Amino acid sequence: MASQLSREWAGIKQFPSATQTKLLELLGKLKQENVTTLTILVMGKGGVGKSSTVNSIIGERVAAVSAFQSEGLRPIMCSRTLAGFTLNIIDTPGLVEGGYVNEHALEIIKRFLLNKTIDILLYVDRLDAYRVDNLDRQVVKAITDSFGKRIWQRGLVVLTHAQLSPPDGLNYDDFFTKRSEALLKVIRLGARIKKQEFQDSAIPVVLIENSGRCHTNESGEKILPNGIAWIPNLVEIITDVVSNGSKAIVVDQKLIEGPNPNERGKFLIPFIIAFQYFFVVKRIQGAIRDDLSKETKPLWELRDMGLAKRKF
Repeated sequence: MASQLSREWAGIKQFPSATQTKLLELLGKLKQENVTTLTILVMGKGGVGKSSTVNSIIGERVAAVSAFQSEGLRPIMCSRTLAGFTLNIIDTPGLVEGGYVNEHALEIIKRFLLNKTIDILLYVDRLDAYRVDNLDRQVVKAITDSFGKRIWQRGLVVLTHAQLSPPDGLNYDDFFTKRSEALLKVIRLGARIKKQEFQDSAIPVVLIENSGRCHTNESGEKILPNGIAWIPNLVEIITDVVSNGSKAIVVDQKLIEGPNPNERGKFLIPFIIAFQYFFVVKRIQGAIRDDLSKETKPLWELRDMGLAKRKF
């Protein structure tokens, strides 16, 4: 399996000093909460900017990105350490091939993640994708079926290509809101999360821009159209999700293989037996007793009991 050994996080020094300061502050906050290892799983369809996002967070080119080549067929894990803290980011192949969910790619991802703990899921899509459809829902369902509904309690939606001009003269904030709402609805339906449950633990939506045309502020930080420095903003929201009280996802053999169909419904067996006894067996026994009590006894039996006169 393609993975990389953990080494010192040198890429953080490539960020502007303001970004470095904020990142160190956020990592320090996690360490205060006894979180010394953070594993981020990056998933989504192909061509949405997953690998570019991994490179942006690390500050190094650790995942291959090319507009003219298909994505890698296997996941890669990049591990970096800094002052006693370990950051793992797992890049994965796209989950769609030929207009359908790529079950083979999903199986490879699950096997790669065996015995690993997922602290954060980054579900990556593009801001400039103007609609959602049933395929989006199928991708979300596939992720949910693989890792359980709880994965979304540790999830963020990341929308790439944020440096865009909305179509038809729409206001940028309005376009972002509509795009977010449409995608979140698909996630709720695909993951089969109840509406109230979904509202109680809303999934954050984060904008990012990986391209070199991303604007910068006077400190040299990459910023969104609203002026927010997006790298520290993304890491801050990741920190908030880690601290929301939900449990990380441990990928064990049971999770990968799914529920055993032979075990399904076993807890109902005692109730079924009790139901059969009280509502079937007992009724049959009662009916038999009633029939016996009403049955006309033969003359020889009555004679033996002294209830019939003997004829001489």
